[in-house]
This record gives sequence, C-alpha cells and structure tokens, in this order.
Amino acid sequence: MSSDQSSVIVWFRRDLRLADNPALAHAVATGRPIVPVYILDRDENPAPGGAAKWWLDKSLKALDISLTAAGSPLVLRSGHAELELPRLAGEVGAGLVVMNRLFEPVAWARDAEIAHELKSAGVDCKGYNGSLLCSPGSVLNGSGQPYKVFTPFSKSLLSTAEPRDLGPAPTGLSSVPGTGSEAIEDWNLQPSSPDWSTGFDWSPGEIGARRALEEFIKGGLARYSSGRDRPAEQGSSRLSPHLHWGELHPWRVVESVRAAAESGKAPKSEAEAFVREIVWREFSAHLLHHFPRLPERAFRPEYDAFEWRDDPAGFEAWTRGRTGYPIVDAGMRQLWTTGWMHNRVRMIVASFLVKDLLIDWRRGQAWFWDTLVDADLGNNSQNWQWIAGSGADASPFFRVFNPTTQGEKFDPKGDYVRRWVPELAALPAKWIHTPHDAPSDVLSAAGVTPRTYPKPIVDHKAARERALAALKQIARAD
Repeated sequence: MSSDQSSVIVWFRRDLRLADNPALAHAVATGRPIVPVYILDRDENPAPGGAAKWWLDKSLKALDISLTAAGSPLVLRSGHAELELPRLAGEVGAGLVVMNRLFEPVAWARDAEIAHELKSAGVDCKGYNGSLLCSPGSVLNGSGQPYKVFTPFSKSLLSTAEPRDLGPAPTGLSSVPGTGSEAIEDWNLQPSSPDWSTGFDWSPGEIGARRALEEFIKGGLARYSSGRDRPAEQGSSRLSPHLHWGELHPWRVVESVRAAAESGKAPKSEAEAFVREIVWREFSAHLLHHFPRLPERAFRPEYDAFEWRDDPAGFEAWTRGRTGYPIVDAGMRQLWTTGWMHNRVRMIVASFLVKDLLIDWRRGQAWFWDTLVDADLGNNSQNWQWIAGSGADASPFFRVFNPTTQGEKFDPKGDYVRRWVPELAALPAKWIHTPHDAPSDVLSAAGVTPRTYPKPIVDHKAARERALAALKQIARAD
C-alpha cells in the first residue's frame, strides 16, 4: 500500500482530547484514514496509581464517545507499546504513527526506541508537543543550561514562548473498519471490593475539562490569589487532573484566563497569578526532563545524607488522617475521599510528614502518587523536594510549618476541618484547631474524646527542634 493511501495511527497517551491536539491535527491533515489507539502499556514506569487508573478509565470512555461521534472509534490495546504499535500498523496498513511526546526521561527514551523500531518496519513516526507551553530545552539560561530558579525561568518562558496554533475538534474522520479493540472493563481500572472511589466528585474527559475551566473563570479566578489559600472555599481551579491527562492544552488555559481579564471578568493581576501556577507546572516538567533522578535523589546532593526516621506508626497515622492535628487530618481525609487535596493543605501535610515526623519525602511522594487523580511525576517529585528543602529553588528546610497556626490562618472558622473531620464538627471555632487544649466541658459538649479523635502524635515545638538539629548534622557534613 503506498504511503498516500495508508492509514495513520494516532497514539494517544496523556493527550486525551480532540481539540488543540497537534498529533491528531497532523493526522487529519494527511486526508488519510485515522486509527486512534490507546495502549495500556505494561512497561510504563512508574505505573499509574490507583486514583490515576480511576481517572483514566473515565477519560478513555469519554474520548471514545467523542472519537466515535467524529467517525473513528478509539482502539484499545494492552501490552508492550514497542510490540503493539507495529502489530497494529500491520493490521490496518498504517504507514505513519503520530503521537504527542512525553517528556519524562524514561518515556522520552522509550519513545525514541519505539520510533526507531517503527521506522525499521517501514512505518514513519512523528512526535509533537501537546502537553507543555514549550518543549524542554527551549528555555535555557544565558549559559545554555537549564534554569534552576523559578522566577528567571518564568520570565524567560513568558517573554519568549508563543501560543500554539490551537484548533477545534475535527469531525468527519475516516476510519478503518473492523479494527479489533479490547474491552476497557477487562482492564479493571475501576476499583472494586471495595470501591473506594465513591466520593470522587469529578467529570473526567474533554467536556468536563472545558466545563471546569469555564466554572473557574466565572468563579474563583477573580479572587484567585487569596482564594487559593482558603481550603474551605472554591478558590482553586481544580484543573490539575485535566491538565495532567491532557484533556486541556495549557495554552488554551493561559489564553482563556487572559481573555477573561481583558474582558473585565477578572483583574489582570489575578489572571497572571494563575498563569504563574501553570508555569510552575512547566518548570517542574522541564526540571524532570533535564534531571532524570529527581523522583529518586535529592536535587541538592547534600540532602542525600539526611538521616530520616523509620516511623511506621507515624506514617500510618498520617495516611489515615489520625495525627491529632485537625488541618493535617482534614487534608489527608480529603485526599483519600476525593483523590485530590487543596494546594495550601498539600504543603501543610507534606511539611508535617517531612519535618514534624522526619519521614523521608519519597514515602510521601509515593503515597500521593497512588492517591491523587492529578499525580504527575514532575510536579509530585518537585513539590515534595520543595517542601523537603532539597529541590530546585526550594523552601528552606528550616521553614517548618506550624500545623496549628496554619489551620488558624487559612481555615479561621474551621469549616474545612468540620467537613473532613466530622468528629470535631461541634467544637467552637476557638478550639477547632487545638481540640487537645479545649476545656473538658467543651470537649464533652462536643462529643470529643480520645477515642473519637486522637491527641497529637508529636509535639510540634519539640519536633521542630529535632528537625533543625537534623539539618545541622548535614550542614556539618557538608
């Protein structure tokens, strides 16, 4: 079959959308039949966590509905991508495979190997950037090296990067009839026995992503810089899982919030505050691409000598939301129930694990990887290292969040705590963040006992001193 008559395979990964999709747009532009495929890759490293699989299940179903309506249903395969893609190409007579690149180091290297194998089999392979504002390597400092500090990276990117040519979802796709597909139900992505996802209040998929962006622009954007720190309010965008799974292009988000500011729907300062958060996501992705060991080793090598504590009981109390610090416990229960946690609270719970308990940040990173619907390798590793003080442009280790004062500052009425720690709901605001200090009659009236809610598993003042002493040890070693 000549190349101008052959079909084109569109290999979907974390670009689960039709609009603003450069790989799909290129395939459509060829005028040839389209075979969209998603491969549940047995070689993916790290493999998606439980919450991520839940999202993937729903997002793939939504993508299939959209592709079917456009004329070419989604093909599902599982196995090893380097074997499945050539096999599928032979089945459908494909002369070209297009994909949006993954920039994580392991995926980047594997994609290069897969492209080589395809070309060896006579199938061309083209890759595009469908997930970032700009490709890693395109934003470098004056010495031609990757930026290690966020502010100059942000300034450089925003002053040089140009928006992509974004386009609507294609219609009238020509398909290849009879292409075999696996059943997504056989992949067991949805949890069962038990189904721990009953509290997940999300709408995965491209339509859900667009709706979430519209709701954020109508609501939280206008007061984003302050609302994003108030976990009891709807001040966050909740776009992170949609961005991770590629249901929205980041340029679409940036241009939408800026357009909202231009039309007077939100102050320009608020729009740009949110854009900086998109650029922080970009910064994390670029760092991971350039420094492949970011999820495993401290970015600042002196922190590899840090002596972490082995504290199984403390770690279990943290994961279950039973630390005795209400804001920490509220965050961890929100995470378990919804697959997501408010950004301010993420910092508080991470600081508590790393600095109050002196538990290795990699253990927290692994827990988040399994429980977050927006678990992203770059963001997850960079943000945990930021809290641990070992990352690029990180918060200093000696900055130890006080979980009580953080709760009092950002959840002053205790509404967030009451929602996620209902056994404290009847406490007055005065005691909601310090139930262990409340008078016995107040505790009795609220129904709070050591059985219903534990006392703090660690004294914060003593824990802070212990953390600073541990920091001095690596300073001496350095």
